[in-house]
Amino acid sequence: MVDGDGYFGEAVAGRYDETSAEMFEAAVVEPAVDFLAGLAGVGGSALELGVGTGRIALPLTRRGVEVHGIELSRAMVARLRAKPGGYAVGVTIGDFSTTRANGAGGFRLAYLVYNTIMNLTSQDAQVECFRTVAEQLAPGGCFVVEVAVPELRRLPPGQDAVPFRVDGGRLGFDRYDVASQSVTSHHVEVVDGHGTHLAVPFRYVWPAELDLMARLAGLRPRERWDGWTREPFTGESRQHVSVWEKPVGRPS
Repeated sequence: MVDGDGYFGEAVAGRYDETSAEMFEAAVVEPAVDFLAGLAGVGGSALELGVGTGRIALPLTRRGVEVHGIELSRAMVARLRAKPGGYAVGVTIGDFSTTRANGAGGFRLAYLVYNTIMNLTSQDAQVECFRTVAEQLAPGGCFVVEVAVPELRRLPPGQDAVPFRVDGGRLGFDRYDVASQSVTSHHVEVVDGHGTHLAVPFRYVWPAELDLMARLAGLRPRERWDGWTREPFTGESRQHVSVWEKPVGRPS
């Protein structure tokens, strides 16, 4: 159900950390934080788009980086605030495609992790996100995006769905519409004989398309990897971590 918090209202926020537990494991979080902290530098500033419950922002703050977040869901922010150090992360409520951080700017780093760029469900919104980020970066600052490579090669002829979870009482599958470059992620869960269904729309985006969005915003490619530990990105990669840089000398 969509409300003022988008698709991440109280019902989702209240269980988000639990249902995404694997993404909170140290083996997942620490490489990402190492990568981002290296770009921000100790005492540097970073902007997280879709900061959520603080999975990345909180450990990055503990590394000495000043983190500000933008988040549409007040319910998710409430979970962030309830955690130790949660108030150390400044948060601006709004749509991260167009919202600017209140009272902050000139960031050394901005980042979008865990496929969050796809929460923007139109190409226009994704393009605008790059422009908004570029305007808030300091010269020499970087924009990092972690996102999946669209899995269209897994679609047999005549099929439009790809399962990503079949686990006891939980079923997850993505349903693609290749004509509109959209995908809807379906989450079905059965607990004590009662079922729930959540459908969340996304817009999948190709690496080359992201490069063009960055170019339109005045950013230039810096590096692209298969993951946070800098494995080479190849034609078989199922995800990528890409970095674009704001040239020094470009007006803020």
